[in-house]
Formats: sequence, structure tokens, C-alpha cells
Amino acid sequence: MSPSIHPVQFPVTPPAPAPAGAAAPGDVFRHVFEQAVAGTERLSHNAAARIERFLAGEGEELHDVVLDVQKAQLAFELFTQVRNKVVEAYQEVMRTQI
Repeated sequence: MSPSIHPVQFPVTPPAPAPAGAAAPGDVFRHVFEQAVAGTERLSHNAAARIERFLAGEGEELHDVVLDVQKAQLAFELFTQVRNKVVEAYQEVMRTQI
């Protein structure tokens, strides 16, 4: 019996709401951004480690290695697209005349 396939999830979990006046909005954004970077890097390192184990003949299954590589690639592409949208939104706000 083969293991079930789990959906790929974005590696970021939003932080719990802070008490009033405890954290600046920039701190929350920085925390979410750091989690996104860390999650994307974790998936990339996990895929690289599985590739190394597969090439060393340590019993890794090829399809598991390919799935981990695809997860890392999709997470990176998602992160890149979100970053592009954030930069685009920032540029739009900066162009707004007051």
C-alpha cells in the first residue's frame, strides 16, 4: 500500500495577533517574511539532502526525491510571485499623490 499524497502547503504560518501596542506593523510583516524565507530554504535544503542520499544509495525512493524537489520549486516560485506583488503594491503606494 502506497502512502497518501498530502497537498503542498505554503511554508508560512501567520503570527498570532499581538496585544494592542505590543508590536509595530512592520515587525509583523518582518516576522511573516522571515518565516516565508525560512520555510522556502528549509524545503530547498530538504530536497538537496534527499538528492544526496539518493545519489549515495541510502535507500531513498526516486519518486519521493522528485516530489521534494517539486515542493521546493513550487514554494520558491510562490515566494517569488508574492514578493513581486508586494513590491508592485509598494511602488503603487509610492506613486500615489497626496
